[in-house]
Amino acid sequence: MAELPDFVQHLGVVSDRGSKYAVSGGRVRSQADIKAFLKRLKRTKKFAKATHNTWAARLADGTEAKNDDGEGGAGMIILQMMQREGLEDAIIIVTRWYGGTHLGGDRFRHVKTSVQHLFDQLD
Repeated sequence: MAELPDFVQHLGVVSDRGSKYAVSGGRVRSQADIKAFLKRLKRTKKFAKATHNTWAARLADGTEAKNDDGEGGAGMIILQMMQREGLEDAIIIVTRWYGGTHLGGDRFRHVKTSVQHLFDQLD
């Protein structure tokens, strides 16, 4: 797998029943880098006001971190996909803007689709 650039973002990856998804990612090498990356993302008002910014990060030293941001279980999905790809020193954030209709289990499929979209752009 190719490594992530310092910052990459794809908007409008999935749209379903009014909910819209974006995926962002980049290189991180420490817990401080993870915090700085999330802060950078949320400096954009659109992302700061998003319903969910679910993320996972993996560092080369074996550190793994994730946050569901209210979308229970979504951080683990991102983390597992990163593990399968062997992606390290990276963070991936899937952003969702809620569209007013509950998506049920489809929301997890959309998280997977968003992360896979990012991976596909790296190949």
